[in-house]
Amino acid sequence: MGTKTPEELTGTHHGPMPQPPDPRGAATDLDVLAALQAAFATTVDTVDPDVPVPSCGRWRVRHLVVHLARVHHWAAGQASRTRETPLGRGPFDLPVLYRTCAEELLTTLRRLDPAAHAWTLSDDGVPREQQTGTVAFWHRRQKLETLVHLWDLRAAAGLATDVGPLGDATQWWDAVREVAEVMHPRQVRLGRVAAPPVALVLRRGDGGPEPVDVVLDGGSAVAPAPASPRVVVTGRAQDLGLMVWGRVPTASSALAVAGEGMADDDAHAALAGLVAAGLTP
Repeated sequence: MGTKTPEELTGTHHGPMPQPPDPRGAATDLDVLAALQAAFATTVDTVDPDVPVPSCGRWRVRHLVVHLARVHHWAAGQASRTRETPLGRGPFDLPVLYRTCAEELLTTLRRLDPAAHAWTLSDDGVPREQQTGTVAFWHRRQKLETLVHLWDLRAAAGLATDVGPLGDATQWWDAVREVAEVMHPRQVRLGRVAAPPVALVLRRGDGGPEPVDVVLDGGSAVAPAPASPRVVVTGRAQDLGLMVWGRVPTASSALAVAGEGMADDDAHAALAGLVAAGLTP
């Protein structure tokens, strides 16, 4: 997800943003991915490639577009268990490059059986006999990769970031769940960060069909004791998703942070430390 290499995976808009298919709740991850890709491609057509992207460090729009195109190309190879042919250094025609790689990914994922074995981030650092990754992993991973980077692109250009597929709280809540289920446990498993000293509880404050908290504990197999300290963060699904991906600061007024079994000030400090250490690649 992020702003790293593919292996570490991360103006005015004209016309309506593409929407995930109806009826409500019927859209698959591939449906949403297609809608997000279409929105990204349409936005690329309207934004100056030299516009800075503050959420991605020193990147400009052209770096973001090439990055997501490369990730799509790489992920298509991961899903089909083939080494991708490098795209080269460029320069690229950005709209053509992105549309070509987006279509390659979507075509590949639609062709493959979702249950077929694939190379996935879930299996990094896991013994071969215990690896369980399937093509369906990439349906979700690329959906959420594109969700976050579409936000990056539109925020950089000063465009609305809560319209079309970006306004779908279900997808942002899935981004939160994926960090807790896949990304942060991988960080811990690969030794990039230490297992968190306290559990981080992420709680939707905007309703929705999934009121159950997401608990981020680094994938610990040992359930914390009931009296263990916890950091509880409440906010909209989008703000929580952006926070775990480092796009919204932990001190944002959009987030309510409280400690359970610890002082609120200590909870704020613990949250800031966890996010700074790297919940994601």
